[in-house]
Amino acid sequence: MSSKNVRLEVMQFLEKDVESLIKKYLIPIDSIWQPSDFLPNSEGDNFFEEVREIRELSKELPYDFWVVLVGDMITEEALPTYESWLMDVEGVDQVDKENSWGKWVRHWTGEENRHGDVLNKYLYLSGRVNMREIEITTQHLIADGFDIGTDRDPYKNFVYTSFQELATYVSHNRVAKLAKDKDNKQLAKMCKIISGDEMRHHHAYSEFVERIFKVDPSQMMLAFHHMMKLKIAMPAHFLRESGNKIGTAFEEFSNTAQRIGVYTSTDYVDILDKLIKRWEIDKITNLTDDAEKARDYLMKLPSRMYRLSERIRIPENSFQFKWVEPAVIK
Repeated sequence: MSSKNVRLEVMQFLEKDVESLIKKYLIPIDSIWQPSDFLPNSEGDNFFEEVREIRELSKELPYDFWVVLVGDMITEEALPTYESWLMDVEGVDQVDKENSWGKWVRHWTGEENRHGDVLNKYLYLSGRVNMREIEITTQHLIADGFDIGTDRDPYKNFVYTSFQELATYVSHNRVAKLAKDKDNKQLAKMCKIISGDEMRHHHAYSEFVERIFKVDPSQMMLAFHHMMKLKIAMPAHFLRESGNKIGTAFEEFSNTAQRIGVYTSTDYVDILDKLIKRWEIDKITNLTDDAEKARDYLMKLPSRMYRLSERIRIPENSFQFKWVEPAVIK
């Protein structure tokens, strides 16, 4: 049987447990927080006073902070791309409404969608950013799509999402701490609760991988090896500003995030190390010779990458993004 057919068989075998995993890792829609919980009440008498407070507190936040917050928001707003990608994965069926994998993707998307909503509205109310330029970048990112090197392979996609959800947890959590340090408690609370969602989702996708390791260890090991050798591409790696070519804004956005310590090359290696330990890669048995070689590669990879990360030098000066006008950020 081809590896593709085996993957489909494994996805069908695991599907019986997806409903319970939805209950375990996702929160009922009527119970979960919504963007309006963290924003001024437009129906209330104090709406304008609350907006003024946001604008005043926003003046205390530096330029690089706004660049990172904008980049995080745009990444979250590109969710239609991620949903359409996952709906095309082997074993996920969006036509058959009874397909539990399709239900997972839809419900996961519904939770994630709130992140872009709340950050977008906050940025709009803050008065510190150029919303039209941000909207152009967001539309470009959705229109340009993305290629994360996973094809339609569920094993590779679940490695990717396990990694990426933890990366977004780190990013939003660090932004929350920076906001708190500037006494912007509401923004800090908002970013903190977003990071909590990302951590829940990370645990879910990591459990998907754990379950696959139990039934198809060699192919799952090879998929993990493939993704880490390829390197995990960030979902916003095609980021661009108006008038520029695809991908031209991502490196500078990444430099900004590293410069203020929101997401660094060391964090990347830390996440890899956490996944290796979580999945107990060193203890998995019944591997083929190729899978054993893949395991050896993975076990040695963090120490090699830590050495490389120590050599990386980030530019000290901020790049001028169209999203944020330096003249506005004092």
